[in-house]
Amino acid sequence: MPVSQSPFPSSENNGSAATDVTPVVALKELVARLHREQNKIQDLLSSLGFALRSFNNLNQFLELIPLMATRVTDADGSALFLYKPNGQVRLEQLHWQDSRQRKNIRKALENASSEITLAPSSAPIATATGILDDRMHRYLGPDIQIFGTAILVKHTERGWLYVLSRDREYSWTETRQKLVRLVADQTAVAIENDELGVELRKKERLDQELEIGAEIQRRLLPRQFPMIPGVTLAARCKPANRVGGDYYDFIPTNHKQIQPHAHNLSVNGRWGLVIGDVMGKGVPAGLIMTMMRGMLRGEVLNGHSPARILQNLNRVMYADLETSNRFVTIFYSEYDPNTRTLSFSNAAHNPPYWWHAATKTITRLDTIGMLIGLDANSEYEDAQATLEAGDTIIYYTDGFTDAADSSGERFDEENLISSLSLACRKFSDPQDILDYVFAQVYEFMGTDKPNTDDMTLVVLKLED
Repeated sequence: MPVSQSPFPSSENNGSAATDVTPVVALKELVARLHREQNKIQDLLSSLGFALRSFNNLNQFLELIPLMATRVTDADGSALFLYKPNGQVRLEQLHWQDSRQRKNIRKALENASSEITLAPSSAPIATATGILDDRMHRYLGPDIQIFGTAILVKHTERGWLYVLSRDREYSWTETRQKLVRLVADQTAVAIENDELGVELRKKERLDQELEIGAEIQRRLLPRQFPMIPGVTLAARCKPANRVGGDYYDFIPTNHKQIQPHAHNLSVNGRWGLVIGDVMGKGVPAGLIMTMMRGMLRGEVLNGHSPARILQNLNRVMYADLETSNRFVTIFYSEYDPNTRTLSFSNAAHNPPYWWHAATKTITRLDTIGMLIGLDANSEYEDAQATLEAGDTIIYYTDGFTDAADSSGERFDEENLISSLSLACRKFSDPQDILDYVFAQVYEFMGTDKPNTDDMTLVVLKLED
């Protein structure tokens, strides 16, 4: 008689089915947990990246670092140590899951790092890191495991990021190492960005100060030419930097000529025409030039001869120039429109050129004299030149003769004299003469090559 089959599986079959289903469920749960863990890590690192892009305050960003390192590695806590400029190692930030133990952990870590100081020319910082590891083990005790990775900024070790765990089974797996290195790298980027920001702000402040200095210097140079009977003037100063050491001025020689609120400068009396060059460029040269301008203007009003003016200026400025290791060249002259006489004295400046309209030749205006600031007892010579109709006096600084082309060849005096001679023959307007000479020098240097020294040119022409 056939045996009827039960509609329910036997207990033996039930056990087999349970055995088949359980590993699948466990595997699915494991995959889901790993997926959740992966999403959590991605979210944390994404948040850290957002913070790096958004935070302007480095300290706010650093507060997140131990928290992120703890979360992505499933540790109990994390500590960030940074090396300070004075060589000390300092606990910068700490995160510890158990709030009851946080105070004790912080104190232990601060004690561990308090006595470590790196010499400026120390051996590799890894030595100090080994000391820090040993001291952390000593102060934290054997129940807490520590694992760390370096924070490198431009290949220079700037600190360490540690993760801490009380779990004896906790292991420093390759995945955890990669994750903490990623957090440490983000920390390094934040530190570098902050330092670059500080440097940028310093540069912006310096640029502002330079611009203010350049503006002051531009305002100190003559903004208009004096109206001297029978004379036409042109002048240009082209600094190599925003603040330069070249100087030129038109100075009234007596108090009656000074009219602060007048729109046109007075035409009466002699006028001082001066050109100078402070050795060097930039802000220091500009400051000395500014100081010299004020002193010279005051000295001119005393009514002395050009040589006496330079002698007094040298004595007054000697102490300041000696301490700054800088010197000044000056050519000072006074033109009397009534007699067409140019009185002058030279303190080692490039002698101006005198274009004689009648003979179409060029000569130099020069006297013997030392640099301003070289010797407190220097003496200077006076000389005079009587100009004729059509004559031209060209004052210049050595930025013209020292101008170099791409091969390093200098423009030199011969080229300058040739350019001036051609310009004086070709043009009657001083501005045209000035423009032509500048154009010749720029063409010689090359259009894409900036001038490496300040260039100043002043042209005085007597009307025909």
